[in-house]
Amino acid sequence: MDSTSSSKKRTALQPRRAVGRQRVAELLAAASDLMAEHGYEATTMAEIASRAGAKIGSLYRFFPNKEAVGEALLQHHMAIVHDEYEALAKRAADLSPEDLADILIDLLAVLYPRVKSLPALMEAHTDRTEIRDRSRQQALAGISAALRVCAPGLHEQTAGDIAAVVLNNMKVMLGMTLKDAPTTPGAPDELRRMNRLYLSARLGPCQRKQMAGNSTKTR
Repeated sequence: MDSTSSSKKRTALQPRRAVGRQRVAELLAAASDLMAEHGYEATTMAEIASRAGAKIGSLYRFFPNKEAVGEALLQHHMAIVHDEYEALAKRAADLSPEDLADILIDLLAVLYPRVKSLPALMEAHTDRTEIRDRSRQQALAGISAALRVCAPGLHEQTAGDIAAVVLNNMKVMLGMTLKDAPTTPGAPDELRRMNRLYLSARLGPCQRKQMAGNSTKTR
């Protein structure tokens, strides 16, 4: 996504009415589908409008160019991922390490249909390295936060190390789901089992220590 020309620096229109917001959502969904299928460069504004069942003028009303579509879609995807990790952290206190492991291992695969054009957008972005690093740090911070809520007392650095391992497992599971990584029919279940055992071993002692401390305080 080249952003050097002055015309491409124009930003998307933020609709105030519900009907406008719905139209923008439909246009972004169409753009996401096309970019996931064909890549950013091969996707045209005319194709986006056609896929969304909209007139080309409607698309240009909200987005002056494809650069604006891509930027809006990238921010939309990043917000979805952020909200998902934030919601998980709020739930983590009521989860066992095994339950948290099950949610995390499938999280990227569950999110993929909603952010499927993210890889294409990152690849096309002029600051792709910065965007990839930001996305990775967002994921690591989200996983680490959930780990520390689930197992109070877990050291921040240790949580970060565990998060890196879990994120790699999550990427492998996504690859298996998309058939981009070597897999067999039973391999995903084996990966889930491995992730459960790992988090049980790493978070279980902290969780039990916290429970014991709480029990002592109530006596």
